[in-house]
Amino acid sequence: MIIEGNQKELDAMKEFHKGNRKEGLRLQEEFAAEFREEYKDKDHCPCMKACRYHGNCKECVAIHRAHQEHVPNCMRPLLNKKIKLLSELTEHTIANEIEPPKEVLRKEFQQD
Repeated sequence: MIIEGNQKELDAMKEFHKGNRKEGLRLQEEFAAEFREEYKDKDHCPCMKACRYHGNCKECVAIHRAHQEHVPNCMRPLLNKKIKLLSELTEHTIANEIEPPKEVLRKEFQQD
């Protein structure tokens, strides 16, 4: 199952935008039901960072909401995609002003 860019959820959002809340909710619940079934025994968290809250979205999001310093790692690709569109307004010159942080990754993502 693909989570990011899932077609059923994209279709649900189209219905919401058209004002068809009932169909949007139906599609959204289908997606959620498929997610629950697919990931009941599998790791769904795409985060590569070594973290004791890996896969525990409820606590992870609560922590980030509480400290309000940055967003959960799993949300970075979504936000970066949106920020990249804004960055086009300045020919991406913001990249010259940014240095990514050094992060500790989970063992399976560490490079020797």
